[in-house]
Amino acid sequence: MQVRRKLRLMVSIGAVASAISMGLILPSVSGASTPSGTITFAEAAQAPPNYIFPYMGFSYFSVTNISQFQQLMFRPLYWFGLGGSSAVVPSLSLAQMPKFTNGNRTVTITTKGWKFADGQTVNAQSVMFFLNLYKADPTSYAGYVPGYGIPDQVTSAHGHGNTVVLNFSAPMGPNWLLYNYLSEIVPFPNTWDITAPHHTSTCATGAFGAKSTDAACKAVEKYLDGQSAKIPTYTDAMWQSGVDGPWKLTYINALGNVTMVPNKSYSGPVKAKVAFFKEVPFTSNQAELNALESGSLSSGYVDPTQLSAPAPAPGKAGPNLPALRGKYNLVTGGTLSYNYDPLNFNPKTDPMSAVLNQLYVRQALQTSTDQVGIIKKINKGYGVVTTNPVPANVPSSIAKQPKNPYPFSLSKAKALLTSHGWTLVNGTLTCTSPGTGANQCGAGIAANTAMNLTYLYVSGSQQITDTVNAEVSDWKTLGINVTTSTNTFNNVISGCTPTSATQWEICSWGAGWIYSPDYYPSGEELLLKGAGSNAGSYNDPTMNAIIKQSITTSVPLTRYAAYAAQQVPVLYQPTATVIGENSTKLKSSIGFTPNPLEEFMPEYLSLK
Repeated sequence: MQVRRKLRLMVSIGAVASAISMGLILPSVSGASTPSGTITFAEAAQAPPNYIFPYMGFSYFSVTNISQFQQLMFRPLYWFGLGGSSAVVPSLSLAQMPKFTNGNRTVTITTKGWKFADGQTVNAQSVMFFLNLYKADPTSYAGYVPGYGIPDQVTSAHGHGNTVVLNFSAPMGPNWLLYNYLSEIVPFPNTWDITAPHHTSTCATGAFGAKSTDAACKAVEKYLDGQSAKIPTYTDAMWQSGVDGPWKLTYINALGNVTMVPNKSYSGPVKAKVAFFKEVPFTSNQAELNALESGSLSSGYVDPTQLSAPAPAPGKAGPNLPALRGKYNLVTGGTLSYNYDPLNFNPKTDPMSAVLNQLYVRQALQTSTDQVGIIKKINKGYGVVTTNPVPANVPSSIAKQPKNPYPFSLSKAKALLTSHGWTLVNGTLTCTSPGTGANQCGAGIAANTAMNLTYLYVSGSQQITDTVNAEVSDWKTLGINVTTSTNTFNNVISGCTPTSATQWEICSWGAGWIYSPDYYPSGEELLLKGAGSNAGSYNDPTMNAIIKQSITTSVPLTRYAAYAAQQVPVLYQPTATVIGENSTKLKSSIGFTPNPLEEFMPEYLSLK
């Protein structure tokens, strides 16, 4: 899973309805050409890549850093997503499909022998390097779920040659383990097994789980994390030696200007067709629109507020802006994602956590969020109502979507609050009936507590700004006073964490969550107690039990979706669909329908 910023334009082919098809295996689409020309890709406003090491905490776990930067250079063990599906693509993966034996307690992985840029083979030791580091320092990785999967349920792991064998303490669901854990493994080269320049370590070669290995890996992780804070080092020999993907980085600066060139050592079947791939930063959506109008971008997007006409139907693109017609083609499509704003339940950082812990308060906030109006008036029809964490476009075999339990109604929202001991005092809802009774404010809420909330959201997008302003305006009519503040995307996701000193009750980094590189939307990373990406420190015993059942059995996610809809563990927001612009000068061997995983694969692109 990754934090989403603005929806990006990806190249793919196929229908979004098949965005998640468990067990489906997709073939690759290949082609060869002499690299020539330059493709220029627009980054999201104020969201430049700022972390290169493919082992990162929540603050860096974003589409910007993973899908649109790291994975162009450093491939995961298993590649997912081609066309309109999130399914595994064996021909683009670094390993053969895993083999499950011993009642699904043993998994055998065989790498294909592809090469890193420095000539080292991507082999068992490369895989064990990642696994050893994960075992030594799991809490530094945003995908970590205490007690489940890798590494906590691995009883032993060893590798030799091109083969890695993992033994587990319990039977593993093959699809769940492949889609949500093996998918995360990124093989590392020996050149990264260092604690300082020319100071080699034994993280890659040590025994899994040994104290000496853990100590070595912690030192390596500390060093590489420190180097990732130094953006100018990203083009150094150390980082680029580990490239096993189709692109190598030749230039980057702190603003986000990026230049990549084809990796001549890439072992995969699809080679780059252009000589240069560039990513360009922008301070705002308007600045990006100006670049599109000038024709200086190959691929970008527009903010829905900038469009002059709405979408004719969900998933259908309306007319393009007059200034872009003839130069760009407008495309749209859904993603394997859902949009939400975390709510802060952590009493150590949020003085209003006791208020948010009351279900009726969360119900009132959700009931007074006009998703239909936002989609129509602000998103111009490019979006869908969100009621729970399971994406709306998954097949019913994965989950049946519940009916929206909290359609927009300011009168119902007000009744929820006033019936629980809140009274308007000088225009602000105030707790006048403290206590834990059915008609009182609830546990931990003192008398005269005022309904004053803080809302931190990302800057640079008019659509997000307009959405926040509309919501705050509606809440104010109820007597809920919300103080807003903005910051860049990278600063917002750094601030919206359980350990951050930043005060917030509601937080928005722009577009919620995409299920990549964990592709099955079972929720353990987001809402399970102690999970690495549980930004608001949500903890509910029933939710924990439902999630645990969904990841240890083959039951569909229907109950999980329904309970998450009813409990409002986060503030659900409309999930926007992609609004992408492709230059008419671009050619793609696989079409231009937006990819549901928001992957960008410029090796499939060429110029006319």
